[in-house]
Amino acid sequence: MMEKHMTTYKETQKTIRAYKYALWLISWDQETEMPKKALDYRTEQIAVLTERLYEVESNPDYIQAVEKLYEQIDKLDESFAIEIKKMNKSLEIIRKVPKKELLDYQILQAVSASHWAHAKETNDFSVFQRSLEKIVDFNRKLTEYLKTDELKGYDVLLDMYEEGFTTKEYDHFFNKLKEELVPFVLSATKQKLKISRKLAKGYFDPIKQKEFSQYLTEVFHFDQERGVLKESIHPFTSNVSSSDVRITTAYKTDILESSIFSTLHELGHAIYEQQVDPKYDGTILGGGASLGIHESQSRMYENMIGRSYAFWEVHYPKLQEIFKKELKNISLLEFYQYINISKRSLIRTEADELTYPLHIMVRYEIEKELINGKLKVKDLPRRWRQLMAEYVGIRPKTDTEGVLQDIHWSLGNIGYFPTYALGSAYAAQIYHAMNSEINVESAIENNHINLINEWLKEKIHQYGASKTPREILINTTKMDFDPSFYIEYLKRKFSY
Repeated sequence: MMEKHMTTYKETQKTIRAYKYALWLISWDQETEMPKKALDYRTEQIAVLTERLYEVESNPDYIQAVEKLYEQIDKLDESFAIEIKKMNKSLEIIRKVPKKELLDYQILQAVSASHWAHAKETNDFSVFQRSLEKIVDFNRKLTEYLKTDELKGYDVLLDMYEEGFTTKEYDHFFNKLKEELVPFVLSATKQKLKISRKLAKGYFDPIKQKEFSQYLTEVFHFDQERGVLKESIHPFTSNVSSSDVRITTAYKTDILESSIFSTLHELGHAIYEQQVDPKYDGTILGGGASLGIHESQSRMYENMIGRSYAFWEVHYPKLQEIFKKELKNISLLEFYQYINISKRSLIRTEADELTYPLHIMVRYEIEKELINGKLKVKDLPRRWRQLMAEYVGIRPKTDTEGVLQDIHWSLGNIGYFPTYALGSAYAAQIYHAMNSEINVESAIENNHINLINEWLKEKIHQYGASKTPREILINTTKMDFDPSFYIEYLKRKFSY
């Protein structure tokens, strides 16, 4: 009987993967190349595909197969047992959320990103408000459908993105940041540091920026036979297997460093995905262990490696070669100081290391209030400005540079943002452990990024999602999560 259930499970999974692959390609196309007027026709196709996918995932034979395999989980091999455990948990949405509500929500997710993009482009929150109200309403309902004795309200959503982390753990983490980091940040960012006007006010040709982004993919050994770099409004990484990993970046003509560090950030995600053991391809164990662990890799590549003096000693000459006129009289030291200046900024993706977690704290507080019913969507812009002033010390003047700057809520990703700050804290702890085993600075100075990739593959990447975040952290650092590594790292780096 178990053999029959296993066959049903594996055959159904093949079909599910095919539908998800098609939907993934449509989503990738929307973010990179789709013409604006193609949206309506595309939405019709998504409606058909999502309904067919729902029929497959909700098939009673398939659900029974998962449940029966879960009942006999002790008889399954280790990897398959972990897969069935995760799959059984993920089916709670199919079991408990009414079909029409779920399908309507999936279609809403498919179109709301376009509403968000238009709202951001026109600086008009009202264009996106109705879509966001529907997204928030659904997520509130979802917390009711999926609540357990242990998880209720916002905790239900948080656990979906970082298993084992709820408001209890996040409140403890963010309270430590409030106590130890907010006063330090507000003090450190009071200083007006000199920066080159050429770097701050120059024009940087997007074609040249693309050339340097491609150069970075080679430096970090991103396999371009299994991946691709494109352009989108909001940089992201997307993949369906270790052999198809796609990243995007954004080129801003007045901010040279924006595309550089967006590319480095996404390379951290992408190298993680490419280094997952291929045996997990096509299973729920393919991909990273969690969003927090994933973010630890992107923040490490972007900041701890990509903003280091050792890195730019090697690669600044190449940047100067591409931008001969723009960087002619700017020394390596000037450039290094410029990319590591801490200042109160409005945009999360362009925030420096020190202020970045405070941007996340704003979003965390807002999400809690939205899901708990303490904040209405229409009041979101006002609350955003309030919290930015309190935590980061700066108040946005427009919605485009404020509440509309991120795509995540338009995709329904509520509970996602906190993993960004958590990932940065994970990164500090992991980087400390890596330094105790290999000379990281020497590897960077000698352009041996492959040594860093290999260490991370051995300790983290190869396991995909077969280990929990806590197991990964303990396996890598020999201890449980400790935010003090992060706070100490930031204070040391930004004590001028």
